[in-house]
Amino acid sequence: MLDRYAIQLIRLPLNQFGKLLNKSPFSANQITVAGFVIGLLALPALALQQYWLALILILLNRLFDGLDGALARRRGITDCGGFLDITLDFLFYSLIPFGFVLAQPEQNAVAGAFLIFAFVGTGSSFLAFAIMASKRQIENPVYQHKSLFYLGGLTEGSETIACFVLFCLLPEHFALIAWIFGSLCWITTATRIWAGYQTLKPANE
Repeated sequence: MLDRYAIQLIRLPLNQFGKLLNKSPFSANQITVAGFVIGLLALPALALQQYWLALILILLNRLFDGLDGALARRRGITDCGGFLDITLDFLFYSLIPFGFVLAQPEQNAVAGAFLIFAFVGTGSSFLAFAIMASKRQIENPVYQHKSLFYLGGLTEGSETIACFVLFCLLPEHFALIAWIFGSLCWITTATRIWAGYQTLKPANE
């Protein structure tokens, strides 16, 4: 819901940073990996209940995630880069609720497990459709410069990061937020499965 508007806001500054990075020796894939390593550090920070530190690391991870795309668009988007980016993104998304489970397992474990379970639904429905869309050469008019087809929903990247920010600002309410966001993820999964099936099914079915 929010990604298409967020992209409009951040596109210009990211492109400017991309122009600067294009003069550096770093590749887009190196920036992707560096951002993931920074994101990994959020896990021990959360486990130790250092929520402000975790918030900074989460935001830095997302900044690097935008920068690698900005650089890739200048040097050329590659399949290996898209694969690396999306794989590490999904790992990062799942480690954040896991960090809150480690911090306070008694009150966060069930809600955290439910959210990770919901992420499996959104991730699998997104990736499965992306494979079939590529096979059929279906293009996405909204995200034309992505290496994979982005199938929309209530809980895309912007909403997920907003949820993570809320987790860090209101850690005592992690369970409540996780139950709510996880439920929205399942709505997204259900609508993606329906929309994806309707798009891909044979005309005579």
